[in-house]
Amino acid sequence: MTQPTESTDAGPSGGFLAEIKDAVTTRAALLVLGVLVLQLAFITSYIGAFHHPKPDEIPIAVAAPAAQVAERTAQQLAALPGKPLAPRTAGDEAAATRLIRNREVDGALIVDPAGRTDRLLVASGAGASLSQALEEIVGAAEKAQGRTVRVTDVAPAHRGDSRGLSSFYLVVGWCVGGYLCAAILAISAGARPANSARAVIRLGALLVYAVAAGLLGAVIAGPVLDALPGSLMALWGLGTLVVFAVGAITLAFQGLAGVVGIGLAILLIVVFGNPSAGGAYPYPLLPPFWQAIGPALPPGAGTYAARSIAYFRGNGATGPMLVLAAWAVAGSAITIACALFRGGRAGAAVGSGLPDDSVPRFAGEGTEAR
Repeated sequence: MTQPTESTDAGPSGGFLAEIKDAVTTRAALLVLGVLVLQLAFITSYIGAFHHPKPDEIPIAVAAPAAQVAERTAQQLAALPGKPLAPRTAGDEAAATRLIRNREVDGALIVDPAGRTDRLLVASGAGASLSQALEEIVGAAEKAQGRTVRVTDVAPAHRGDSRGLSSFYLVVGWCVGGYLCAAILAISAGARPANSARAVIRLGALLVYAVAAGLLGAVIAGPVLDALPGSLMALWGLGTLVVFAVGAITLAFQGLAGVVGIGLAILLIVVFGNPSAGGAYPYPLLPPFWQAIGPALPPGAGTYAARSIAYFRGNGATGPMLVLAAWAVAGSAITIACALFRGGRAGAAVGSGLPDDSVPRFAGEGTEAR
């Protein structure tokens, strides 16, 4: 009688646990854990920045026919509980208006000692939430003195940009294009460039993309959707700089950390940059941490510059443009330096499951140096 024999078919020797280890590598598990950290950081940053906007020393000018009246009113506004305003005096209404248009202050109170009604000058083009905060704070202060206030918008938001958010969303779109373009360049040829020539080629391709993306974004926001006024050429230049700066930062992070560098770029631009950009709530309404870092990051610098171009004839845009240029130069320099430091060693393609510093053992193995 024939005895039954055990099957000799090939099968998993370690059971279900071995299958899991085979299906999800340690590298993949670590990357997924990194995604979770980014997700939680995203939630924390956005809710932390936006859940409780509080006015903090909003710059405002005070003008009156008599200097003593303007000084006294400025002192009263400076003494408000919580210090929501940072008042300064101006010689007259024309001087106060110039301060607003030059983006040195966000509003101005024009005092009329002969009557009971004063005028508040605001600029909703700099952000509707900021002008509304000024109206509420100054209106309450005037009411406490038995006076009323009439509001005049000296830099109103465009009819297609009712909340003053179009500049912010335009810059966010440019930023997304910048880091996605850099990430795609990495996916196609290894997260780290194999040599300096490859790094320069990537930066050149990024520049071409930035020029096209800057132009198309400006055209959509301006002539197509009629959302933003201002110089199309200036917005084009800004868009090119934003896209290239963000892309160069991403390439630099990839050169330093490989695939993980893409996550670091998202952490900097999306998690830290977007909530602090002054979009929904301009800087004086953000918590201190976000208020401090916003102007130094590309989304904040780009948003401020876009609003300056659209509503203030470019006044106040020089500083943010220099910030963007610094990021672009630093990102490019680090990208090339990382390629030179690697000395021509090839990097594994993104998603290959191989470490970025892996090199083939035998001819024909691994990825070709790019």
